Amino acid sequence: MGESIALVREHLPDSVDAFLNLGIVRDGIYKRIEYAIENVFDICAILNSDLHLGVPGADEDILEHLVQHGVVSPVMQQRLKAMKGFRNIVVHRYGAINNALAFSILQEHLGDFALFRQEIERFLHSTGEDPIA
Repeated sequence: MGESIALVREHLPDSVDAFLNLGIVRDGIYKRIEYAIENVFDICAILNSDLHLGVPGADEDILEHLVQHGVVSPVMQQRLKAMKGFRNIVVHRYGAINNALAFSILQEHLGDFALFRQEIERFLHSTGEDPIA
């Protein structure tokens, strides 16, 4: 997750016009964001399983379990749902993405990955577990 976000930060330009002109680099940004979001949900699933929080039927169930057991906050739960929605747009509507809107979302929410990591590390520290490397 961290490596992907670092690469996105490195290549994400400051303006929407520059983003629109990135071509294949923009495609790489989308793939790295997709991968980072999948990493986030993999971490959530591992925690749900390792902590025996319940059998989930979907990612939403995993998030609900994590909130109920104090692993992530309700605010983070909403951010993760939004992440998942963005991932679905990138994956399933790849050719029809509104690049200007995607640029705005990336600029506004790229920090959510660091906030997620902080919440997970805080929880792991509170349980005496080693934080995610």
